[in-house]
Amino acid sequence: MLLLTINYVPGKEIEALGIAKGTTVQTKNFGKDFMAGMKTLVGGELSSYTEMLNEARQIATKRMVDEAAALGADAIINVRYGSASMMQGAAEVVVYGTAVKFK
Repeated sequence: MLLLTINYVPGKEIEALGIAKGTTVQTKNFGKDFMAGMKTLVGGELSSYTEMLNEARQIATKRMVDEAAALGADAIINVRYGSASMMQGAAEVVVYGTAVKFK
């Protein structure tokens, strides 16, 4: 599945099939959350949070691709990501775009 942040597929004529989306809410385990809290005292990247968000983006993207494939899409254009804090140590990641089929 071709994923693009632009609103067209270069060199292809396309037909819009609809919106494809994927979402997930991820949390960290207590041990990693505790260590991240300690890291805030000295500064630097909170790698456990980075890993959590990267994993969440991968899961959400797969769900979006699966939804687009069910529509018969060849590509998803205008792909956008968003995230929000749901509660302490938990984040929602959403990804969406327009599922399209090549003519």
